[in-house]
Amino acid sequence: MGLLTKQRDVDDPQLVEARRRVAELEAELAQASTRDPLTSLLTLRAFGTQLDLDVQRAHRYRRPLSVAAIDVDGFRSINLNHGYATGDAVLRAVAGVIDDTTRVNDLACRLGGDEFAILLPETGSEAAKHAGERILLALEDAKVGALHGLTVSVGIVALRPKQSPELLLSCAHAALQQAKGTGGARVCVYSSTDEQAGVPIVDAGREDVVAALASALQERDRYTGDHSESVVDVAGRVGEALALDPDAVAKLRTAALLHDIGKVGVPDEILHKPGPLDEREWDIMRQHPIIGERILRAIPGLGSIAKVVRHEHERWDGKGYPDGLSGEDIPIGARIILACDAYHAMTTDRPYRAAMSHTDAVAELTRNAGSQFDPNVAETLVGYLYGRRQTGVARL
Repeated sequence: MGLLTKQRDVDDPQLVEARRRVAELEAELAQASTRDPLTSLLTLRAFGTQLDLDVQRAHRYRRPLSVAAIDVDGFRSINLNHGYATGDAVLRAVAGVIDDTTRVNDLACRLGGDEFAILLPETGSEAAKHAGERILLALEDAKVGALHGLTVSVGIVALRPKQSPELLLSCAHAALQQAKGTGGARVCVYSSTDEQAGVPIVDAGREDVVAALASALQERDRYTGDHSESVVDVAGRVGEALALDPDAVAKLRTAALLHDIGKVGVPDEILHKPGPLDEREWDIMRQHPIIGERILRAIPGLGSIAKVVRHEHERWDGKGYPDGLSGEDIPIGARIILACDAYHAMTTDRPYRAAMSHTDAVAELTRNAGSQFDPNVAETLVGYLYGRRQTGVARL
């Protein structure tokens, strides 16, 4: 009789379905205990368990191991200006980039809030730094709602002899704070004279580097330096009028100041030529956004600025250079600088032509809105210029 009862239990569809559902619930509970529900990365507890094991293994076999701590720049501002749903989408996007850019044996977790961590076995500090830079680069192209491009701060630490997992995470967080404190959008590697509890070495501020580059541009070509400084304020004003958040406006101003930095790599006979350039010379001149990007990418924390500088000669219709981007694929900062740059160039005397009048320059901006210029940016710039003239300021 018992055998028949067991057979009926096995054949009973409702009982089979109930057991299947119980198994699914058990699997879901196991998943919930190890995976963050928003990002699907490991939870802190699951990450900590694996960190303990890997640190023990690295000490035992004297193998390298690094940890990266990551924080989303301006996350509070994103939540306030774009809403919490967008904030959640940003966290998922960052988690996706971390997952896509790390190796199979690397482990990533969400520490909580807008902070993440990555465990990088068999990895020294230099390779871990490159991994962080890959994340920064990939996030520059991320699109989340109205946000085009995201930045994070990254702190890197390599395991030291006898160092505990807790101290390892603490040092990674100290390096992260250094990255945030020096402007964000950069990778900082923990460095200490005391292997157990030293203080990170703080690099010079990003503002000093920007000022030095601007000074170098001024020395290289007085017109280009003055021109860049003239474009800074109006670009910032247009950015504010387009409701860019304060952090984006600050980066826009920096990009406007340095948008011609690549001209330091253009030969004097072309840069200072008193007449129009021929086609060969234009081919060389068109390389300056690429040179500018290369210069700025070599400086920690200026990756997002470098991207804007590369694309500030792209056109709305896709006929610009160097990459032929079009429409909203062009970073908003580059679209703003292009229009402001063009107005200033048109209304400034050059050795080979006289300055255009304000009225003619505005007409040119309007005529080329939708082809050369983002129409919304052109309209906003014209409105700002009109307001300046109403208050007695003639031009940039």
